[in-house]
Amino acid sequence: MFVSYKWLEEYVDLDGMNPEILAEKITRSGIEVEGIEYKGEGIKGVVIGHVLEREQHPNADKLNKCLVDFGVDEPVQIICGAPNVDKGQKVAVATVGAVLPGNFKIKKAKLRGEASHGMICSLQELGIQGKLVPKEYAEGIFVFPSETETGTNALEKLALDDAVLELGLTPNRADAMNMLGVAYEVAAILGRKVKLPETSYQAGSEKAADYISVKVDDKEANPLYAAKMIKDVKIGPSPLWMQTKLINAGIRPHNNVVDITNFVLLEYGQPLHAFDYHRFGSKEVVIRKAFENETIVTLDEQERTLTHKHLVITNGSIPQAVAGVMGGAESEVREDTTMILLEAAYFNGQTVRQASKDFGLRSESSIRFEKGIDPARVLLAAERAADLISQYAGGVVLEGTVVEDHLDIKENTISLSTEKVTKVLGMSISQEEMVHIFEKLGFSVETSEVDLIVTVPSRRGDIAIEEDLIEEVARLYGYDNIPSTLPELTGFSGGLTSYQAKRRKVRRFLEGAGLSQAITYSLTNDKKATAFSLEKSFKTFLSLPMSEERSVLRQSLLPNLLDSVAYNLARQSDSVAFYEIGSVFYKVEEQTKPVEKEHVAGAVTGLWHKNLWQGEKKLVDFFVMKGLVEGLLEKLGIHEGIEFVQSERKELHPGRTANILYNGVLVGFIGQLHPFFEKELDLPETYIFELDLHELFALDVADITYTAIPRYPSVTRDIALVVSKEITSGQLEDVIKKAGGKLLNEVHVFDVYEGEHMEEGKKSVAFSLQYLNPEQTLTEEEVTEIHNQVLKALEDAYQAVLRG
Repeated sequence: MFVSYKWLEEYVDLDGMNPEILAEKITRSGIEVEGIEYKGEGIKGVVIGHVLEREQHPNADKLNKCLVDFGVDEPVQIICGAPNVDKGQKVAVATVGAVLPGNFKIKKAKLRGEASHGMICSLQELGIQGKLVPKEYAEGIFVFPSETETGTNALEKLALDDAVLELGLTPNRADAMNMLGVAYEVAAILGRKVKLPETSYQAGSEKAADYISVKVDDKEANPLYAAKMIKDVKIGPSPLWMQTKLINAGIRPHNNVVDITNFVLLEYGQPLHAFDYHRFGSKEVVIRKAFENETIVTLDEQERTLTHKHLVITNGSIPQAVAGVMGGAESEVREDTTMILLEAAYFNGQTVRQASKDFGLRSESSIRFEKGIDPARVLLAAERAADLISQYAGGVVLEGTVVEDHLDIKENTISLSTEKVTKVLGMSISQEEMVHIFEKLGFSVETSEVDLIVTVPSRRGDIAIEEDLIEEVARLYGYDNIPSTLPELTGFSGGLTSYQAKRRKVRRFLEGAGLSQAITYSLTNDKKATAFSLEKSFKTFLSLPMSEERSVLRQSLLPNLLDSVAYNLARQSDSVAFYEIGSVFYKVEEQTKPVEKEHVAGAVTGLWHKNLWQGEKKLVDFFVMKGLVEGLLEKLGIHEGIEFVQSERKELHPGRTANILYNGVLVGFIGQLHPFFEKELDLPETYIFELDLHELFALDVADITYTAIPRYPSVTRDIALVVSKEITSGQLEDVIKKAGGKLLNEVHVFDVYEGEHMEEGKKSVAFSLQYLNPEQTLTEEEVTEIHNQVLKALEDAYQAVLRG
């Protein structure tokens, strides 16, 4: 909701308060002011000029030579390229020395040999968006009313000296989607009174009921419909003050009648619609549900096919408007319109929402009906619009309003315990203070010793229960004024649970390793839902998804994480390293609720590290990622029982993939993304992993212990084994560790060779073995004995022989 500061001043005395201070007060009371736009900021030197003469530029077909008076000294010559500039017009002139948006400074100039002392400005050149400029001035300069005084400040006339506050309204605060609603809120905050607009017009001698009747077939969808008749209307521009208010609120001016309905919409929050009575085609208004496959051409000139779910305004037979959404083109107000049928109604929000969603039409009217309008303002808004049409369109308002009313307007009466207010807020507020707050809000209050009986006006439909009133007390009293207190607890000390501590370890380790945390949607599309899944599971579909791309609960973190990697690479990031800790959802049986489990996943591509001053670069590879996962598991205290087993997954590279098992149970996987998926996502070599934290955190592992640095020297022996190609280094390593016993301190692979000097079907795997006795120095005999045991065990298990 855009709120003009100057327009708001018409309803509440702001006493010259700085817009920044006002915005802070509104935000602190519960409605966030997301920003303030100072219209015309940085613009100066723009005045109203009077074009005294206009003639064709002698040297340019598309330029005009104008003599312009702007109230100071002698008239000056200005060269203007606008096609609609003409003699006698009042226009916005940027004088020499003026500054326009973008810090564009106006200087004396010569255009095709003719001097130009200023610039005649269009609204776009003054910073107004093109989509908000009236259509007749979209391709040229704006022409002010002839009575506008020459030489006056053009920014003031265009309301470009205003500040516009943008309110970020939550769905429950529909009451603030109009100027009066904001005025009530600001008046309560400042302790001021609201000045309501006055309505007064002289009704004509004829009666509206002689021209129109109203019949509502679906009283639930439309409990109140009112029609006013206005004749002798003259269609033309609306007054400049109204046009500028609409522009500052983000609405394009059209003509006086349409602008008045939009003005009242913004002022009262009540949508209205004006029909051309002579084009309406009947003396009766019938509101009903549409017939199946019935059609209407709406104001945007699109033909819409209706269903029985849509409520329409008809002339007894043909639809003339989709209720609450958009009018029909057939009966729209045009330049030759002379008689108006003015509609003011209360439509069911769900019915309007259905039509708005089906047609992809979300208008200012439909938004307000969906959120909820004040039923008490429906007829007041109709009277306000009729008054304005009589003033600014010369219309004669016929006597009376034709109404079909089945709307029961109730004001909520709620009993509030003062003791409960104290308990919920954790502080004592006097009953007198509570009464004062409710009265500032415009609520009526009856008091007793311990309770308040509060009657809430219909404009505040969000207040229905006792807790709502407590919230009103808190926010108007001031959240900052509520004291901070610590809870009184005995025999309790705070701390992380074991699960939380482990999750924090995971996060710290991965961030310490150089990965950045990503947070992605838990929802994905049907195609990606089962990709990379650790378990077989049925898909979990949303009943009412916002889009197809966010319609299924994910079974892996990786699809959305890889999208984030691709997004960043597409924006000139050559290396990306992301991780995510989040929930995945599995469903064992199709008709059951999904089970939520926490996983961690990582995706790394590009350079793992680079030392440019040393000319060193290292690309990420499988072993970098494996080392990362091993380090993470070690940080969690999971040393024994973990195996990396070569495997195949359709999403991963066939030769660079491993399942991660704990005591034979699958707890994750690691590998390179399959080249097909890399190409699909436009990624270079990318390495990924995913672990089931739900399983890993549940393991009962011993605490990490640290040992002193050994005092005695170690002995290192290297061996190169010739084995069958099918045997993995991990299998050999397991045998070495078992045979080496307690004295084998460390073992790792440092070379694998397959080549022309190797027997067919064989390979050479080289290990480095470190022996250590923490109690004493090892002797050569001890090392030899253990080493021979290792070689014997390898020969027995896999027929491994030392490479000669």
